[in-house]
Amino acid sequence: MEISAAGRLEVRITTADVGKRVSVRSLTEHGPPGERFTDVVGVLTSWDSGVLRITRKNGESVLVRESALVAGKVVPSAPARRRGPAASYEELARVAARAWQPVESERLGDWELRAAAGFTRRANSVLPLGDPGVPLDEALTTVCRWYAERGLPAYMQTATGAEGTQEALGAELERRGWVREVTAQLWVGALAPVADAGPEPSGGGPGGVDVLLSREADEGWLARYQRRGVSEVALKVLGGGTPVSGGGPSVWFATVPAGHGGPEGGAPGDAVPAAIGRCVVDGRWAGFAAVEVDPALRRRGLASAVMAALARRALDEGASAAWLQVEDDNTAAHALYGGMGFAAHHAYHHYRAPRSSAPAGDGAP
Repeated sequence: MEISAAGRLEVRITTADVGKRVSVRSLTEHGPPGERFTDVVGVLTSWDSGVLRITRKNGESVLVRESALVAGKVVPSAPARRRGPAASYEELARVAARAWQPVESERLGDWELRAAAGFTRRANSVLPLGDPGVPLDEALTTVCRWYAERGLPAYMQTATGAEGTQEALGAELERRGWVREVTAQLWVGALAPVADAGPEPSGGGPGGVDVLLSREADEGWLARYQRRGVSEVALKVLGGGTPVSGGGPSVWFATVPAGHGGPEGGAPGDAVPAAIGRCVVDGRWAGFAAVEVDPALRRRGLASAVMAALARRALDEGASAAWLQVEDDNTAAHALYGGMGFAAHHAYHHYRAPRSSAPAGDGAP
């Protein structure tokens, strides 16, 4: 908090600071006994009619009455990262978008409208990396019409918590009645530690883990995949949309066959794999997704083995950094990825347009 030379707290922010990251202290009305103040750090997304709206890094909006302000100041736009590869939000957003490509897209200025018959929100939402080229209300009207023509609800993907993210856009969507349905995080880390986290390929030896890599998702892989609506469209999204020979990202699928769960693993005759995973290599980045393990075989290192095998292949193709996406409440995944050296870079959110009754696809983030 800002303290004057006389030792008093001061409010050193004004309406001109909307869009900047701030730290404020205000009087609390309903806090625990003995706690008179509350502190909020985030982006000042509006200051209207005596009320400040501050968006925290997780996307939560906090309203603070101007009359309750005790202290406030502008703070650096994003804290320094302590570990992991350096990357901007825009770089990661574009890499993540190339790794999960829609089957249809259209530009609206710097926005990309994406559709894939409802298979996951990521492939059926607007990626707004810049200016749509028209006033916001006109842009949103165009977005809603475009998705309605395809029998889909209109979704907007925004991000918070890093320099260059879209707190202001999220606040404007909320003011217009858009509803934030899903929040997840994008984590980054060095690739080499991921390759070292799992065992070397066993070659089928006793008690080992054999991870098979393929360019395509076969029937066994799809049988373990837990998303609804795996259709021809979904296969196109999973496959990366662009052949490797055409210069697009390099897509790999990993499978641990049934019966490779260790000494107490599943039955060899079981056709559903013990574990699966997917990795997309795009320049220096390797993106991991769809890491799933038979619930009866969890906590035996299969997820680490899958990611290690994919990481080794990505290293061979020249990648050095890794990213993945994980939902906020997946504590088991947080522990696994944190142990491999990953750390959260930013949060991302899917906002749904109001008064939409179209089906939402499989609901995946």
